Amino acid sequence: MPLNEGHEGHEGFEGELGEALRRTGEGFAADDRRELVAGGMSRGRRRLARRRAAAVTGSVLALAVIGVGGVYGGDLLGSGSGGGTKGSSVAGPAPTEGTGESATDKAAPGVEGPREAQIPVKKMATVLKTNTPAGNWSITDENGKGHHVSAVYDDGKGPAAVSVGLYRAGESSEAGEGQVTCPDKTFVPHDACTSEKLPNGDRLMVFQGYEYPDRRVDTKNWRAVLLTRDGFLVDASEYNAAAQKGAPVSRTDPPFSPAQLKTLVTAGGWRPLFKQLAVDKPVQAKPGSDTAPPAEPDGAAVQATLRSLLPKGLTVVSKGGDGQFAYVVVDDGEGRSLVQINVQNGMGDVAGELFVSGATTLSDGRLVKVRQHAGEKGGGGVVWWTADTLTKDGFRVVVSAFNTGAQHEDATRAEPALTTAQLKEIALSDKWEKFAAK
Repeated sequence: MPLNEGHEGHEGFEGELGEALRRTGEGFAADDRRELVAGGMSRGRRRLARRRAAAVTGSVLALAVIGVGGVYGGDLLGSGSGGGTKGSSVAGPAPTEGTGESATDKAAPGVEGPREAQIPVKKMATVLKTNTPAGNWSITDENGKGHHVSAVYDDGKGPAAVSVGLYRAGESSEAGEGQVTCPDKTFVPHDACTSEKLPNGDRLMVFQGYEYPDRRVDTKNWRAVLLTRDGFLVDASEYNAAAQKGAPVSRTDPPFSPAQLKTLVTAGGWRPLFKQLAVDKPVQAKPGSDTAPPAEPDGAAVQATLRSLLPKGLTVVSKGGDGQFAYVVVDDGEGRSLVQINVQNGMGDVAGELFVSGATTLSDGRLVKVRQHAGEKGGGGVVWWTADTLTKDGFRVVVSAFNTGAQHEDATRAEPALTTAQLKEIALSDKWEKFAAK
């Protein structure tokens, strides 16, 4: 999840998004918002707000994750922050070099954190090697401990980065579901994705996509994620390069087929290792405290409200979203146009960053800013128009429209289907007041 300084610098964000899809970590334990996680959300919200400046640009996977001791952190920003559906997958933390542990396995100084996962990397490497075709392996920090194993595999057809992470999904019935739900192609281009329920009750997703959604390089990222019926996640990723970033493509495809990825994550050898994952009692944030997350709007209601405010003459050809984010793709006969919205509470403390220049103040105190600029996700000729509003109480409504049905695809028309005046009218509608925190 968003994770752009204003509207600029989106290259860095796309890198984070690729990282998220790469490693796995976005089916969060939605019921496991530890004090460390929630506090980080509150402090980080100021920075992240700058990355959300245009309805957060609809990056469906951009949810923030803090994996603590092998447990997925909660959806820190809400799915709307990334502009995606609840089912969109994101990634867990990468292991730190030389330790085999996630950087977030260790609590910050002065913060009482959970105990660390103590799974020997050697044991995970053994399961990895046993359940994949023969080849040469180079295991990172094979003598370390953690909940993640990283390696470079070579079957003679080119070196490939491979990793597997083990996590607890959380205790609620919904926890982890986002990790095994295929992402929306409107925001996450991919070649194939399947999601299924296995006979034993486990759920599996196999994804075949790319390191970068805009395909700036040809590095492929294939993943398989297993959510066991008792709440554990096995997440395997592979690439057609020796590293997920910064390495040249070494082969046409990653080494393991979708069927082989399924065999890997469903292997029985992972199950004895689950008990070594950390179990931590969630810390409930005190109402009104700095760690309390903003209220999350109902996603279906946000989408319905957006559709009710669309100008006449537009046909909705697709729609989606969740929580504070919703989108529609419309067509007026002149080409498809993506329209998306974010509604966010608790944004008053970043008003000076979001509305630093070019904003007007209405008689009721609301700040309004309209922008027109080029798209940032690789689609040729794409333009991006936004109307951003913020009330005195910190309730933000930001609406964007594009001259394409998907930001990573080339423009389908000269301008978005909605004018900036129409976007502004939608953002200022009284209908959004029902989503404001009381």
